Amino acid sequence: MTARANQDEANDPLVLSRTDEKPMLPFGELEIALVRDVSLIEDEWRRLEGREWNSLNQGLDWCRAWTAAHQSDLLAVTGSIGPRIQFLLPLEIIRGRLGRIARLPGGRFNNISTGLFDEALAAPNADKLRQFKAALARSLRNAADLVVIDEVPLAWKGITHPLSGLASIENQNHSFQLPLFATMEATLSQVNAKARRKKYRVQVRRLEAIGGFDYVVAHAAEEQHALLDRFFAQKSERLKAFGLPDVFAAAQTRDFLHRLLDAPQRGQDKPLSMHAIRLKGEHDGHIAAVTGLSRKGGHVLCQFSSIDDSVGADASPGELLFWLAIERSIEDGATLFDFGIGDQPYKRSWCSQETVQHDMLLPISARGSALAYLHLGKTGIKTAIKRNHRLYAMAQRWRSRHGGQD
Repeated sequence: MTARANQDEANDPLVLSRTDEKPMLPFGELEIALVRDVSLIEDEWRRLEGREWNSLNQGLDWCRAWTAAHQSDLLAVTGSIGPRIQFLLPLEIIRGRLGRIARLPGGRFNNISTGLFDEALAAPNADKLRQFKAALARSLRNAADLVVIDEVPLAWKGITHPLSGLASIENQNHSFQLPLFATMEATLSQVNAKARRKKYRVQVRRLEAIGGFDYVVAHAAEEQHALLDRFFAQKSERLKAFGLPDVFAAAQTRDFLHRLLDAPQRGQDKPLSMHAIRLKGEHDGHIAAVTGLSRKGGHVLCQFSSIDDSVGADASPGELLFWLAIERSIEDGATLFDFGIGDQPYKRSWCSQETVQHDMLLPISARGSALAYLHLGKTGIKTAIKRNHRLYAMAQRWRSRHGGQD
């Protein structure tokens, strides 16, 4: 994380520390194995995904939804000490003309990647990491040429990632979070609270002047899926208007997100739920803004959002929806609202925390080493482009003309 994110860490309610009561687990004793039938390890997978510090993007329901939508196989590399799995890395194999890449299911729709691990794993030294890489290569020798674990925070919620020493390059994107406190007022004290409250009052007044609105938190399956389809339509129209590629256009992507809506809710945890602002009065039924949120433990993650500003544009319905979603998350006991990966002005206006992420590239074969160099070069170019507003605008126009291809 950046220095800004680490400020006053001792008083941060998000920070979790390793418990002194639990003995550290020796990383060097992990027995690495490739599991092709993940149903055999479902109980262990769910145990690890339940840990607060492990990303919801490596949860079993998330990974199954992705691989089912893309008709790919879901594999897992596990690290066990005795009968218990202490480390788990979900993978799918992408076959291209240059070789086979093993990567985390979810692709560009993963906002944060940790893999799954027990927080009691001791930080390995350089020698133990070399042994781990060799064992990983042996387990995947006949399956892949390169392992790519991208968008990994080297430290997250006060815990250093056990594989942080394997980071190859900083990811071109950062992610942005707003810690949630006991009240909306306390939460807003981290940002420009006075301006935020004034803007909220103006937004509400403007929508009330044209008939009012409802904040919709969809529960019924039919309403959830209808709102997701409305999001696809809104996003497509808006991106087209700006000459930008629609990353949600692919049938597999839409199938994946619909599958997430059908995944079971586990307590308050849900891979995806739909929220919206629906107008009343003269424009009754008009969906002015939509967002899709995921929740795991205290972590609420905004997966996507869209607006239809053909009515009430001066009320900024997208910003209003974020206020309402954050307020609801506080009421429901969440501790972190995550705007996800990608640098946008509205994210910086809401967030007090910025998280730097890294990619880990682990070649398994000579072909994999060549693929790793290509990945490093591509990431370096993307980083340079994204830091130059003019080049980034040109790149977006090019991608739009070529169907969103990188």
